Amino acid sequence: MVDEALQQLDTEQNRLILAAVAVVIFVGLLYFLWRAWRLRRERAKLHQSIIAVGTEALHNVLVPDGMGAAMHVDYLLLTSRGVLVIDLRDLRGNIFGGDQMTDWTVMSGASRATFQNPQHALYDRVAAVRQLSGDLPVEGRVLFTRRGRFPKGLPRWTLMVDSLPTEFPLPDSEAAHSWVDQYRETWQRLTDSVSPSPLRQPRSFLADVFTT
Repeated sequence: MVDEALQQLDTEQNRLILAAVAVVIFVGLLYFLWRAWRLRRERAKLHQSIIAVGTEALHNVLVPDGMGAAMHVDYLLLTSRGVLVIDLRDLRGNIFGGDQMTDWTVMSGASRATFQNPQHALYDRVAAVRQLSGDLPVEGRVLFTRRGRFPKGLPRWTLMVDSLPTEFPLPDSEAAHSWVDQYRETWQRLTDSVSPSPLRQPRSFLADVFTT
């Protein structure tokens, strides 16, 4: 009876349906693999564009806050102006925020969400880094990727990733290189004081395949 049932199912129409399903599954898998590859390539490109403005760079580190705890920092860069603390934000849509606002808003299509004003956390991160940097100047920026836009203008201490090389250019003269070199020892002390952060670790390729 089982053989007869299988023979009844083994029709040309069912074989065509099965073939079509297999093609759909294969094409879907190729799409998800391509999307995962594209996401990884975009993240790698973003990372390189950020660290390119520094002669030295630290990524995803914990900085002691002087009170027995530590703060996560996305990037620490040694630039022509000193140490740059970067808080990276990858948000899609129109972003509305101000220096005196507790919460900022991001709108993408019909979606609307709020997030805490990132300037306050940036101030704390900059203060923690300054404790370890001696007389080396320290600045901080909340850096937004190309997916976000500020239609009403950028709040203080915020920056778009495309403007990063303009505001923090690489040393372009012997004097600028000499200025950076005199702080190498201080930078090394800062490097020795931080530790790897468990936050924002690189995603696995499999996670990228099935990300929403």
